[in-house]
Amino acid sequence: MWALSAQARPAAARYARVEVDPAPTALPEPTGVTSVITPAVSISARIDPSWLDTISSRTGIPRTALAAYAGAASVLTEQSPGCHLGWNTLAAIGHIESDDGRHGGAVVSDNGYSSVPIIGPKLDGGAFAGIHDSDGGVWDGDTVWDHAVGPFQFIPQTWRTWGADGNGDGQADPNQMDDAALTAARYLCHAGDLST
Repeated sequence: MWALSAQARPAAARYARVEVDPAPTALPEPTGVTSVITPAVSISARIDPSWLDTISSRTGIPRTALAAYAGAASVLTEQSPGCHLGWNTLAAIGHIESDDGRHGGAVVSDNGYSSVPIIGPKLDGGAFAGIHDSDGGVWDGDTVWDHAVGPFQFIPQTWRTWGADGNGDGQADPNQMDDAALTAARYLCHAGDLST
């Protein structure tokens, strides 16, 4: 969402070759996943704290964001085992959409909220699709056009359909990392097996 549209970038920037060194070792899967989630428990609480410390240190992903990614993947492993969604898929999306909740210099707090709300550009048909306001400005503050919102950049219409409560507070908030990660996981797994 935050990048220039492909047409606005020079051809060399659109097709630049990128070489990546292979990772020295694979990252381990999260351990310590509990078997049941209750509405009063955050999905982040499902993940072993020592795994979070190790992987956060190795990847640079903020611990709060990593816990949300791994927690959401663990929930979907139980709810939709045929989906094969890994925490790293959610991490890749979260990184691209908002730098894991740190877009614009924001800091992700322990409660899963960025210090600065992450609101994408207005979807007025200019650089991006035109989507007239669908939420009365509740999530994006704009009563004319929609904006993508939160660390996963959900459009209000999509949030209304798929929004989930991942932190157990009884609210589904696209700005809260656990809620956004669980919603992204549900949305992705609705399409079926992601391993193919």
